[in-house]
Amino acid sequence: MAVVASAPGKVLMTGGYLVLERPNAGIVLSTNARFYAIVKPLYDEIKPESWAWGWTDVKLTSPQMARETMYKLSLKQLKLQPVSSSGSRNPFVEHAVQYAVAAAHTRLDKDKKDTLQTLLLQGLDITILGCNEFYSYRNQIEARGLPLTPESLASLPPFASITFNAEESTGETRKPEVAKTGLGSSAAMTTAVVAALLHYLGVVNLSSLDEDQLQGKKDVVDLDVVHVIAQTAHCIAQGKVGSGFDVSSAVYGSQRYIRFSPEVLSSAQFAGMATPLTEVIDDVLKAKWDHERTKFSLPPLMTLLLGEPGCGGSSTPSMVGAVKKWQRSDPQGSLETWRRLSEGNSALEAHLNTISKLAERHYNAYECIINACSLLPAEKWLERANEPTQTETVKELLGARDAMLRIRYQMRKMGEAAGIPIEPESQSQLLDATMNMEGVLLAGIPGAGGFDAVFAVTLGASCNNVTQAWSSLNVLAMLVREDPDGVSLENNDPRAKEITTAVSSIQLE
Repeated sequence: MAVVASAPGKVLMTGGYLVLERPNAGIVLSTNARFYAIVKPLYDEIKPESWAWGWTDVKLTSPQMARETMYKLSLKQLKLQPVSSSGSRNPFVEHAVQYAVAAAHTRLDKDKKDTLQTLLLQGLDITILGCNEFYSYRNQIEARGLPLTPESLASLPPFASITFNAEESTGETRKPEVAKTGLGSSAAMTTAVVAALLHYLGVVNLSSLDEDQLQGKKDVVDLDVVHVIAQTAHCIAQGKVGSGFDVSSAVYGSQRYIRFSPEVLSSAQFAGMATPLTEVIDDVLKAKWDHERTKFSLPPLMTLLLGEPGCGGSSTPSMVGAVKKWQRSDPQGSLETWRRLSEGNSALEAHLNTISKLAERHYNAYECIINACSLLPAEKWLERANEPTQTETVKELLGARDAMLRIRYQMRKMGEAAGIPIEPESQSQLLDATMNMEGVLLAGIPGAGGFDAVFAVTLGASCNNVTQAWSSLNVLAMLVREDPDGVSLENNDPRAKEITTAVSSIQLE
């Protein structure tokens, strides 16, 4: 009876800040770091008192944080009430549960309502697990005296425990000792819980997902339902309507993304206590979701790398707030900066798309030049081109590099104007050094920037050399790679021994 669903974390390669406003686009890559949700019945049989009193039990377990929360779910209002908890509450999962159950009441035909009622009266047992890549284990690796290498990360147990600071171990505000790595854990977690619940309750059928995607169906209705419920739950849980690129990539995978109009969530945002939740969710499902997504992934023989410099993290909301304040104070100057940023983003996207087409049409020549370039710094790439296709490929590669440099310049300019470190000096030095390494196509700071991870896109087998060079620069190369797939139905609990987890499955070339 157990249903296991997973959703990937993300890297926003282009579109930082701009993606917040339509019609600006962002390129978001989904990754092999996944959040898992396991849903099964809490009881073998229906509890008579649940039927009589109109409520059922929900148990939420987070083994990594040693947390367990018991709730009562009202079968009429569909509201969760915590009964007991060994830690702070999780608003993302709470909203995901309420909205998914409301969607089941809204979407299912009358003849399926009895089955739904039975499933709910048996209670819901929900377990959430996040791959290690969502969290920083740099301190633990250094404390063990291990080198800052991917191999050291791979030596950690899958779904490692997340400990908390002792001085803040009481109360709601305690902070994890293990910092996050900026892969969008809340969006991936929310999406995984929504997908698992909607499949478990019979609202969607994710078992045919792979087949549908292989057939190239552009609009998979079940995925769209997961997307709408996950976006709604995530936005309401965080108290603001964000751009939604993180949830969109968690559902659909790597893509070029343009955000939805915030108004589609107005019914959920401003619903009064008296408004039935089923009515709110019905409105949201019927709303005109005008986001745009186009399938996108890196060209062949290119590898996404993420590095953790160990500078501490940055607060995305406060940085976004500073940028918005600058926009208000200098509308003309900010508009010009955004225009140039947008041009750089579009140029990079165009170069990468052209490279993908060249690979498709002339793969042998493409493979040959990529492998040659992987051994050389960028200024020597053109010397290795022996025929027109290879020359064209190298020119596109160099064009992509130039576009990334323009993007970085405009991001630095925006940071200086807004008074925030979007690309701090320490990160600039690291990125410049990375861009000068053999076989490196791109290097940049994902998303909102700051002191979080840096990314690089490498050619051929050069990723090994880059991870070693990063280690010598005190940068920990993470076990994250691009995986273009979105939400997925799994066959087993990921903790089962026969399942190779994302942490240990990565093949270190």
